Parts: sequence; C-alpha cells; structure tokens
Amino acid sequence: MSSPLTPLADRVVAVKEAAQTKTASGLFLPDNAKEKSQVAVVDAVGPDVKTLKKGDRIVYKEYSVTELKVTGVEYLIVKEEDVLAKLSK
Repeated sequence: MSSPLTPLADRVVAVKEAAQTKTASGLFLPDNAKEKSQVAVVDAVGPDVKTLKKGDRIVYKEYSVTELKVTGVEYLIVKEEDVLAKLSK
C-alpha cells in the first residue's frame, strides 16, 4: 500500500496496528479488556527523518499524533521525536 500522504520535514505517516484480540497463550480478550494500540507501521517518511524507513514498526506517544482517515484507512502523522521506539521484526 502506498500512502496518499507525503509527510514534510521530520514527520512520518504510519498506519496504526489493530489491537490484540487474544493473548499469547490463545485466550480471546473481551472488547473492554483490549488496550489501545500505540504501535504503527511506517508508510512514508519526510525528507528530514534520519532513523526510520518505510515498513518499520514503531511505538509512538499516544497524544502527540494527528489522526486522519483517507479512503477508509486511518493514518497517523507523527514527528520523529515523538517516536519512542522501533520494534524488531
């Protein structure tokens, strides 16, 4: 999937991962027990981004993103400094 958004400066465009529906041991979680996911996959990077690339899985600050829905897909726009970690694949 190619992002319809082009990030500027030190921003990245990412797609939020769905919340987990079951535990590692296979137990299904009820809707009220699901935690809000703060993990996303980078879909595009701005020209000033130094440490991230398309396809990276990131953990981001929950309240420092801009959420935008385009053609049915929920995108996040995140400043590189608001990315807390890059997850190993």
